[in-house]
Amino acid sequence: MKNSAYILMLGAGLAFACGSNQEESTEETSIEIVENEWISLFDGETFNGWSKYGGGEVGAAWKIQDGAIYLDASNKDGWQTGDGGDIATDEEFDNFHFQVEWKIAKDGNSGIIFYVHESEEFAYSWMTGPEMQVLDNDGHPDAKIITHRAGDLYDLIESSEETVKPVGEWNLAEIIAKDGNLELHLNGVMVVSTTMWTPEWEEMVANSKFKDMPGFGKYQKGKIALQDHGDEVWFRNIRIKKL
Repeated sequence: MKNSAYILMLGAGLAFACGSNQEESTEETSIEIVENEWISLFDGETFNGWSKYGGGEVGAAWKIQDGAIYLDASNKDGWQTGDGGDIATDEEFDNFHFQVEWKIAKDGNSGIIFYVHESEEFAYSWMTGPEMQVLDNDGHPDAKIITHRAGDLYDLIESSEETVKPVGEWNLAEIIAKDGNLELHLNGVMVVSTTMWTPEWEEMVANSKFKDMPGFGKYQKGKIALQDHGDEVWFRNIRIKKL
């Protein structure tokens, strides 16, 4: 699906401050980017601004290691077990440009979930929010499924090309959402572009694994969540710009 808007080059202003080694993002985007200030969502030392999905403090399986949020899977025996669970921002966002660096352990699986709605109706964040997949494409069995590979809009749209880096290396993920127009970028390349909340979007959801989830992909404002899929994963340099 093709978005309508304006073409703008994202330049050096997208590089993280404070000595980050993240590469600058210079790819084209069809979504107009407003020069607002970046807001840090992680201070590198605490979980201020984050909670366990569904309420409560961040579970003990989530730790802070070398300035990154880290899911310690050593005491877990599977997905969503132990003192973990997805974690979500306290704040909700509608139009935004989100950036995060991630790396995954060998054979690992995780995700970045957005437009997340918290309610007693929904046990997991992915019952409401679409997901940008985080995966070891070379080791995890999910990689055998088209639309389940790193950078994909999970179970909906496959990446236009594979730009993920090898296990243990940091990847720059970006989610740009404005007025229903959605782009996913991985390591400086726009890999997914679509429009949400249209008849075509509804049809795509109806043909996916989310077809029986009445809250999925409906909310136009929500939290951003990091997924506990039972595997070691790291996230750092997390920030957002409101559009």
